[in-house]
Amino acid sequence: MTVEVLAGLSRPIIMGVLLGGLYALIALGLSMVFGVMKLINVAHGDLMIFSAYFAYAVMTTWGIDPILSLTMGIPLWFGLGFVIQKYAMSRAFGISMEAPLIIAFGISLILQSLAQIIWSPYSRALEAPYALGGISLGITTVPKTYLLSFVAALVVMLVLREFLRRSYLGKAIVAASQDKRGAELVGINTGRVYAFAFGIAMATAAIAGVFFGLTFPFTPTSGVGFLIIAFGVIIIGGLGSMLGTFIGGIVLGLTQTLSGYFLGAATQMLFVYLIVFLVLAVRPQGIFGR
Repeated sequence: MTVEVLAGLSRPIIMGVLLGGLYALIALGLSMVFGVMKLINVAHGDLMIFSAYFAYAVMTTWGIDPILSLTMGIPLWFGLGFVIQKYAMSRAFGISMEAPLIIAFGISLILQSLAQIIWSPYSRALEAPYALGGISLGITTVPKTYLLSFVAALVVMLVLREFLRRSYLGKAIVAASQDKRGAELVGINTGRVYAFAFGIAMATAAIAGVFFGLTFPFTPTSGVGFLIIAFGVIIIGGLGSMLGTFIGGIVLGLTQTLSGYFLGAATQMLFVYLIVFLVLAVRPQGIFGR
């Protein structure tokens, strides 16, 4: 393999890894909700996009940096998630397993409609001086936003992993996810634990929304496409696994960029879905699933 070929391959490989970090960041909250409550939160992508719009509103109204806006966005999205789980999802679970899915779908439609009413259907983007241009990684140059998203994904994944391992609340969340009845027998309030878990997942969606907005333009319906990608990420990595979600994101990112490099941009999503299909066929629980 010649030096020219290696140099040509370096960019799609590096871009794929960094793009995978963004995919993992988007999927972390979705993975946590499913791992703890076995709930497919179809509103996750729209909650993420609404976070990007919130950062856009703060940036254009008060001139606050998008990442700094997370000091407001994270508490707001945590509170929103806590309220949704405690006063809507928990009651719906008592009706049937399908009821929470219908509520999540309704939330998705409401958020899309609100975004269109407030900000119009036209695409928006988050801008910051530090996110413009590229950065040299020796053999190639990559957009700064991709690197920022990858670092953010790595930090969020490690923080969540250590939180679940070391904190009392984190251990309670893990216990409730493994055996709800057993957790209740040892005194864990599973209803409150689920509300905290949903709130934490929505806080990660707030973070993902800001870094997504710094990387790509977005519209009120952008969340739908990336929700599908997030499902692919957690299917590959293993449902409920933080490390698996991160690796699953990198696998999909590499699949997308390498298939585009060798076969053209039109084939990118085809091979992404083929990878997801193969994992489901060979190892349905994912790489790190049990």
